[in-house]
Amino acid sequence: MHTPDTLSEPAVGGAAEPALFSTMSTMRAMRRLLPDPVSDELLDRLIQAAVWGPSGGNMQRYEYVVVTDRAVMAELAPLWKRCVDAYLATTGKYAPAGMDEAAYARMVAAIEYQRDHFAETPALIIPCYRFPEPRIEEEGLRVHAEALGPDATARMGRTQERFAALAEGSCVYPGVQNLLLAARGLGLAANITIWHLFLEEEWKAALGIPEEMNTFAAIPVGWPRGRFGPVSRRPVAEVVHRDRW
Repeated sequence: MHTPDTLSEPAVGGAAEPALFSTMSTMRAMRRLLPDPVSDELLDRLIQAAVWGPSGGNMQRYEYVVVTDRAVMAELAPLWKRCVDAYLATTGKYAPAGMDEAAYARMVAAIEYQRDHFAETPALIIPCYRFPEPRIEEEGLRVHAEALGPDATARMGRTQERFAALAEGSCVYPGVQNLLLAARGLGLAANITIWHLFLEEEWKAALGIPEEMNTFAAIPVGWPRGRFGPVSRRPVAEVVHRDRW
């Protein structure tokens, strides 16, 4: 029987640290999964955690496709392979700056394992979102332009597509992070990828996702073959710029 990990609460400054911090500090991307099924009850708990995430304007326009049928997963496996192969031949060909080559080789080996065993994935979650058409009146556009000024208004016209994509993403990814945290807390392995976007139309066709919906991730979920462990990240002192850059 699979049971959630018991997470310790290390003392920091003489006080017990919230268990959530231990969860986050050991939430590595886990790509090697057992083929054992994950119950609908547990998957619903993951989606509930995602639904609790904040959504811009509280519009709550998210939808989640949850795949557990092995026949559907087998249909998706060739698409996943094509996407992973495309990634490994380009962006993923070389280790990121500052990452140890041996560590990167281990990560690639895990990616290849997941690719080669994708049809055995117990569950796959696809978060979707689509903003409603905006209701903007002429008077509102006038005030908008006055508030921003001519230069910023012109820049917004040039970056509107990026702004819209980020606005949608900001409504989806907080929920996705909740889902990943919930998975870790329940002892489940999960990792977020966006490689499916290389072939998004094919994925949407295979899953019957409406054309107007945008997809934001493909998240394999299952019981881990390995053990969770501490993540390796840059120190806070290296990434913080206080008050200004």
